[in-house]
Amino acid sequence: MSLVLIIIGITVIVSFSADKNPRLKEQLLFDPYRIKHHNEYYRLISSVLIHQDFNQNLMHLIFNMVSLYYLGSLIEVQLIAAYGWQLGTINFALLYILGAAFSEIYPFIKYQDGQYRSLGASGAISAVIFAAIIWNPKMEIFFLFLPIPIRAYIFGPLYLAFEYFMMKRGNTGIAHDAHIGGAFFGILFILLLDPSKGTAFFHSIF
Repeated sequence: MSLVLIIIGITVIVSFSADKNPRLKEQLLFDPYRIKHHNEYYRLISSVLIHQDFNQNLMHLIFNMVSLYYLGSLIEVQLIAAYGWQLGTINFALLYILGAAFSEIYPFIKYQDGQYRSLGASGAISAVIFAAIIWNPKMEIFFLFLPIPIRAYIFGPLYLAFEYFMMKRGNTGIAHDAHIGGAFFGILFILLLDPSKGTAFFHSIF
């Protein structure tokens, strides 16, 4: 079975379980204060398994899982084709897990006063999306609510610019800094894995 489908299945199950169990959700939240002062480093990863209150915003989970299914499945298949089933699957697992952790580094450094907590797989999925963009710069990406195809090499900069603007604007209730961190990790991961993808990316554009 595809690792992407396994991740989606686990995330949906844990998200629904935590939505009904506030104590479980509390234990899984990304919380810089508790990570620093209580050594709860697992929170760098565990927060990707839970999502917002479903009574308020079920779309948080749906949007993340749809994005992961389409672009995650693509890059997973390409990694397996390039490196074989075992190593390709390991590479995808590292992309997702380390992408989740890397996306939390800036928020961890910035917010340690005990007032900041977050949840959701968006940082890890941002890493997956940008890994797919570097690997497939000319593929067309569709917005969930705006079915207009956009070339990946155009979508990427637009996404980063939007996230940066919203981060600077503040008070959105969304961890835009984590999205940006995940995106940069996805790019870095592919370039470290295969530096030729960087050259191919620019050649395909210019």
